[in-house]
Amino acid sequence: MTLQELTAHITAEFQKTYGRAPSYIAAAPGRVNVIGEHTDYNDGFVLPMAIEFYTIMAADKRPDGAGIITFRSTSQPDAATIDLSQPVKPSTPKWGNYPRGVVAGFLARGINPGGLDVLLHSTVPLGSGLSSSAALEVCTATLIEAVTGQTIDPIEKALLAQKAEHDFANVPCGIMDQFISALGREGHLLLLDCRTRKTELVPMNDPAVALLIINTNVKHELSGGEYAERRAQCEEAARNLGVKSLRDVTAEQLEANKGKLSELVYRRARHVIGEITRTPQAAKEIRTSNWTAAGQLMYASHAALRDDYEVSCKELDAVVEIAEGIGNTGGIYGCRMTGGGFGGCCVALVKAVEIKSIAKQIEAAYKIKTGIAATVFSSRPAAGATIIKG
Repeated sequence: MTLQELTAHITAEFQKTYGRAPSYIAAAPGRVNVIGEHTDYNDGFVLPMAIEFYTIMAADKRPDGAGIITFRSTSQPDAATIDLSQPVKPSTPKWGNYPRGVVAGFLARGINPGGLDVLLHSTVPLGSGLSSSAALEVCTATLIEAVTGQTIDPIEKALLAQKAEHDFANVPCGIMDQFISALGREGHLLLLDCRTRKTELVPMNDPAVALLIINTNVKHELSGGEYAERRAQCEEAARNLGVKSLRDVTAEQLEANKGKLSELVYRRARHVIGEITRTPQAAKEIRTSNWTAAGQLMYASHAALRDDYEVSCKELDAVVEIAEGIGNTGGIYGCRMTGGGFGGCCVALVKAVEIKSIAKQIEAAYKIKTGIAATVFSSRPAAGATIIKG
């Protein structure tokens, strides 16, 4: 659904749920990361784009004037409530902790939205690595801005949303997801320096190319510690190399000091250091429409994530192998896993005229290889969070 269609949908659903029309509507997009994986917590670079899939919220002041916010979702049976007269703490249902954390962040800044009835709807696929949680957080923050008439700096908004995820959902995420959801611009990727938080818009409005997102529809259940384990291994590498973070190490310095690291930690560092170099290089190639070079960097990124960082899985690898088989002549410049790994999505840079044919080929070959039906869709770089009404 387009944002316009989503707005009509959430307006009608709010009317059904609460018996009146909403006074405020806000939306925030999910994202796909084109390149720069597991670099954000190493002070590196990332190159995400907002996608045309959104979390949208409609709200109205409570008719009874009570200082209670009720969040309802079109996809969840239980409502999440916040009593504004009490300190805001994590509670049940769990999905409500994302908006709870955001409300707590605004209250800490002296911004109180008062009692509200809220309904949310999301088209960002859950558990697919397209950042449905950041879209929910940033959408909540944007809705509060609409209700209170008090806007905060978009970078501050992204950091508030990140803190909500850390403190209320207990997920030690980096800053990429919230930044692109808050700061995305239509027709552009966002090159983000995770150390300085400096952002640079990278135009991607050439109609000859598109990004195809392939959801493997697989999410492997892990022991839960893989993300924290990778972070700890990177910190160990930085410590043994005598630097604050792996951002401060070149590939040559890593090779010269290889003996200071275990084989496993060396490989983790090799991925991160290589990816920190690849990401601004990919932005440069995209700026000059050098799609073949940008695609090769995407393939190199996937190989390092698969072999050195070990966060891929057979389904993600199958998609990339299929893409390599189709190749430049068939219209695919490059392909890689995107997101944290162990399932979720791949992203492919493709010729726009071949997009339908490529999608069909990938769907058919993936089903043969894995027995699973993939979900394939394309997106142009979308706008970041927006107030639609209010």
